[in-house]
Amino acid sequence: MPEDTVTNAAVRDALADAREIELTHTGRRSGRQISHPVWFVQQDDSVFLMPITGSDSDWYKNVRRTPRVEIARDGMAVSTSATPITDADRVRRVEEMFRAKYGADQVDAQYPKRDVAVQVALA
Repeated sequence: MPEDTVTNAAVRDALADAREIELTHTGRRSGRQISHPVWFVQQDDSVFLMPITGSDSDWYKNVRRTPRVEIARDGMAVSTSATPITDADRVRRVEEMFRAKYGADQVDAQYPKRDVAVQVALA
């Protein structure tokens, strides 16, 4: 994963109107880089993610094992660290941000298990 050479302001601007970003993480068994699109919300200098199948999600398990990730959108990429969130109140706050951005019906339909979230630092 390339090192971050993008300013925080440039990252915030690139993410401002995005509905999804590309998340790249390291496979816990294979050690390979795995990329896929994910929904996200942004607050201050952090991006928050919710795994679709919660703590059962492979990418969540991978991030717990190797917290170094890359997020990318439109040619902008940032290599940074991801921190799992397991506290129920914090997970609920992330879920509420997702509901505000994507709609409660979409969150209910797309995220059947909402027991964890992930914070990705932009700073």
